[in-house]
Amino acid sequence: MPRHILNIADVQPQPYQVGFAPTGAAAERFDARVARISPLLGAQKLGYNLTVLPPGMRGYPFHHHRVNEEMFFVLEGEGEVRIGEERHAIRPGDIIACPPGGPEAAHQIVNTGSSDLRYLSISTMQYPEVCEYPDSGKYGVMANFGPSADGTPQFFRVVGRQGESVDYWEGE
Repeated sequence: MPRHILNIADVQPQPYQVGFAPTGAAAERFDARVARISPLLGAQKLGYNLTVLPPGMRGYPFHHHRVNEEMFFVLEGEGEVRIGEERHAIRPGDIIACPPGGPEAAHQIVNTGSSDLRYLSISTMQYPEVCEYPDSGKYGVMANFGPSADGTPQFFRVVGRQGESVDYWEGE
């Protein structure tokens, strides 16, 4: 049974999951350690993560959600958040709201300081979800179906570019 209270000092952020770590040129700009907190607390409708970014790094590509809303609370370090076409300095105590929307809601956090940037991420967990990545012209469609009868996670993710998809009737 999950507990309902957890001290943030008791979680240990881990490197990206196998198969999700950046490769090639992206590995030079993206690096994060993440502690997934919500499963430890039994949360069902919100996702909670502690994210740690080393100096000069980003955790995720510039993106926006069409369904889910995110909030970030800066715990330690300094950085910058890019929201739409604007950039804002961030520091401990800052709360950042990222509601769902179009390109104007796209966001990305970057560690511009000389020590780790630590922040709490909170998100609604509604599926299916569509994310768009304005810098690369990609989109992602994701769904989480919960565990199968044997407990195996069931997750669906497709990443592509607009105009590169197949016709609905192709192969039928």
